[in-house]
Amino acid sequence: MDIVNIDGIELFNSMYPNFFESVKHLHEDAVYEEMLLPLGDKNFTYKDDLGEDISFVFYNGEADALREAVGKVDKDWVQFFDGGRVYCGCCGGKIASFCLVDDMGEHIVNGRKIMVGGPGCVGTVPEFRRKGIGLAMVARVTEILADECFDVSYIHYTGVADWYAKLGYRTFAKWGKNGFIGNNP
Repeated sequence: MDIVNIDGIELFNSMYPNFFESVKHLHEDAVYEEMLLPLGDKNFTYKDDLGEDISFVFYNGEADALREAVGKVDKDWVQFFDGGRVYCGCCGGKIASFCLVDDMGEHIVNGRKIMVGGPGCVGTVPEFRRKGIGLAMVARVTEILADECFDVSYIHYTGVADWYAKLGYRTFAKWGKNGFIGNNP
């Protein structure tokens, strides 16, 4: 099976069995997307010119500083930043953007094992938005996942698909609280 032609719905169901039971609390009109990017061809390089004051690192600083930055973006996400791999974009020594770097495991799709990873809980602190830091950070995480031999990078439960599409991620499903919506790409 060509990774480019992976069955995203089969992968989703493998990764998130009974998922729609867990999102019944969502608003009736809310629509989210699931996205994939095959990593084998590395056609996802993002060029940026952010300046010398911007750096990107796996975070190993104070837990409170990270929780504070995450809380400025989404207080519900703070609970997820408790020990996993976290990658950050920093500006002047401050956390500007952050994301979890998730190993989503090995899954069988069309009889083939694939390794899935992806950025999760991606956010940029409000004072640093609209500068390209977050997108550059996700581009670097995508490159890291490719270097670590993941077959695909997966974006789960996003409402900003157009943003990820700038890096080559493609939507394979749209969904709402009651399941998949319409004819998915």
